[in-house]
Amino acid sequence: MLSIENISKTYGTGEQATTVLKNINLTINSGEIVTLYGPSGSGKSTLLSIIGALLTPSSGDIILGGKSWRTLSDNARTDMRLKEIGFIFQSSHLIPYLTVKDQLTAIGTEAGQSTKEAAVRAEQLLASFGLKHRLSAYPKELSGGEKQRTAIARAFMNEPKLILADEPTASLDKERASEVVDMLRQRVKQTGAACIMITHDQRLFSYTDKLYHLEDGCITEE
Repeated sequence: MLSIENISKTYGTGEQATTVLKNINLTINSGEIVTLYGPSGSGKSTLLSIIGALLTPSSGDIILGGKSWRTLSDNARTDMRLKEIGFIFQSSHLIPYLTVKDQLTAIGTEAGQSTKEAAVRAEQLLASFGLKHRLSAYPKELSGGEKQRTAIARAFMNEPKLILADEPTASLDKERASEVVDMLRQRVKQTGAACIMITHDQRLFSYTDKLYHLEDGCITEE
């Protein structure tokens, strides 16, 4: 379970201070997909960066699986990002000189899996996302939907407790976007990971378990 407790974030000091998040509280259970939406500049990406231990909040705490972000050293946070969190972005961010299989294998070995274990897991994951026939393909040979499916499979490579998806379908058409999010949802339910997704596409709201609106640094459940 993920617990977000009284998270605030302020940039600058004195008269120049700008508060982008105001006492955000949120609980997400294992196997649950939560969607955040709101206008540009509302703090969505800032909140996701804090939850992913990429940015330090001005106050508050994040607790994942009983571990408090606030008590972790920088090295421990880096280790947690590598082993317990999967990231999915608007762009797939695939490495151009690695094959589809190697994109995943590299993450697995970095997370402590043996080369053989990582290779087997990569093949299994890619097959589950309909990419068994693309193992040896390079990113330039993939369609937009295939790139995002590869990116989602890669996010699950380290068997994460938490998946953070920032506009994962923004570059896809309606059909491909629905296909990708449906696969993401199925995998979250199968693995029991908690998932937070940011999207502006209201057509995808039906795939979520809880929907929250973030505006002016404040969050409300829809």
